[in-house]
Amino acid sequence: MAAKKFFHTLPLAEIRSQITATLIIMKKVALGLSLMLLTNLAFGQSIPQEYSALVIVADSLYNAKNYKSSANKYSEAFKVNDWKALPDDRYNAAGSWAMAAVPDSAFYQLERIATRSNYTNYNYIATDTNFNSLHNDNRWKSLLEKIKQNKDKAEVNLNKPLVAILDSIYTEDQKYRQQIDGIEKKYGRDSKEMKELWKIINEKDSTNLITVKAILDRQGWLGADVIGDKGKKALFLVIQHADLATQETYLPMMKEAVKQGRADAFSLALLEDRVAIRNGKRQLYGSQIQRDAETNLYYVLPLEDPDHVDQRRASIGLEPLADYVREWQIKWDVEQYKKDLPKLEQRKKQK
Repeated sequence: MAAKKFFHTLPLAEIRSQITATLIIMKKVALGLSLMLLTNLAFGQSIPQEYSALVIVADSLYNAKNYKSSANKYSEAFKVNDWKALPDDRYNAAGSWAMAAVPDSAFYQLERIATRSNYTNYNYIATDTNFNSLHNDNRWKSLLEKIKQNKDKAEVNLNKPLVAILDSIYTEDQKYRQQIDGIEKKYGRDSKEMKELWKIINEKDSTNLITVKAILDRQGWLGADVIGDKGKKALFLVIQHADLATQETYLPMMKEAVKQGRADAFSLALLEDRVAIRNGKRQLYGSQIQRDAETNLYYVLPLEDPDHVDQRRASIGLEPLADYVREWQIKWDVEQYKKDLPKLEQRKKQK
């Protein structure tokens, strides 16, 4: 029952923005790679600022469908760091090269992550439409076989029954939330259909929370080496969608799991921000977004030390806040935000 309280005590706009924030963070682990761990493996040092800046430009060019320029910009980023790169960025570079119809460069990047970074997400790459142009190339089958072998090797010690349970929980957690935007656009925010959808989400959250709490209480916060990448995401998502008391109970456990490499630092940041905001405090990473009921415009909920938020975000592998908040059509202006902050805090207290 506790999980239901969360959804009934928060405005729908806030719930939706928090769900979107969660989904954006989860995209960062969709390829099955731990960004912070691989940063150390790929570079052996911190990421050069110029590298990060060039990758951001490359991502923007890809989103603009300028694939050749995007691919070249990735190459510029790799060059400034002696041709070292994060596996995530090599994967994305390969996607740009493939979309630009330059298969040799695409396969070069994919071979690097398959052989040197032991990329394991076979199902993801096999269905990634960016690589459709590579499917008839003889190298594609060989590449997939290497990734399949990586996957099989990585999963040999998994707790298969627990993996199945958590995979099902992950699917239930996401399946209905992904329907929110479509139903709201079709029927309206306060429609009978929306209320019915939230009733299903609440029920699933309550059931999933019982199972996840039992796992955490018996076995602690397990890592991908035991429950797989999707299982690791499921643990986080269920706690992220729980009531405040539950979040505060398991937050210390997740912090310890991050230290031991069993959970992701950027997922922890999202949970820490949410707990802070719900306790009436300022968030640290700017992940929590709110929509103004009158203007329908989104804004960043109260943030501690806005001048240094990008340094905090970079330390856990997150992009600059300006790039993150574009998802909500927010133009980040730190000086204006500092002026608005007292008003934002007062608004939050009144809710």
